[in-house]
Amino acid sequence: MIKNIIFDMGGVLVHYNPKEIISHLCLPPEDESLLLREVFGSVEWVRLDRGTISEADAAAAMKANLPPRLHAAADRLLAWWELELRPMEGMPELLSELKAAGCKLYLLSNATTRQPAYFRHIPGNQLFDGKIVSGFYKLLKPQHEIFELLLEEFSLTAEECFFIDDNNGNVESALYAGLRGTVFDGDMARLRRTLSAAGIPVAENQP
Repeated sequence: MIKNIIFDMGGVLVHYNPKEIISHLCLPPEDESLLLREVFGSVEWVRLDRGTISEADAAAAMKANLPPRLHAAADRLLAWWELELRPMEGMPELLSELKAAGCKLYLLSNATTRQPAYFRHIPGNQLFDGKIVSGFYKLLKPQHEIFELLLEEFSLTAEECFFIDDNNGNVESALYAGLRGTVFDGDMARLRRTLSAAGIPVAENQP
């Protein structure tokens, strides 16, 4: 029986599209392409999520590959949530429904140690029973160790957990760790059908 629902954050609880985030800066297309590559596409971005580099050092490394005119833009993108923090449509309602049905809710996110600064602004954040944010543990999905950490940290049984992520590799790793799960592509109706088919008490049609 599924008792615990584990959510990814970017692409699940909130929209996360680097191109759209950069577009808020209203820059020429060539500058947008540079920022997409040298900020969001950089090794430093991944290291921030793993918690193995400081934000200052990451920013310096990114700026070394950018013209001076884009240095301020890089700084703004390191705090991307200040440009856009848009809840996924239908997700706050789903969280409330799951909580009312007695499910425990957990977060498992690849994110930097600044994540607590903005998570409280995501609708439904107060319903979560526990959170694993990669930057604090120096682990990243899809490493199997981060799923083992989640289970151990909150005394969960893998067979009682259902994991929702927008990344195929992350869901595969969860399945390998013994959890059930599904890939979320923004189709809330499909997600509700999948949860219902797994025996999780949610309405198949959004209230």
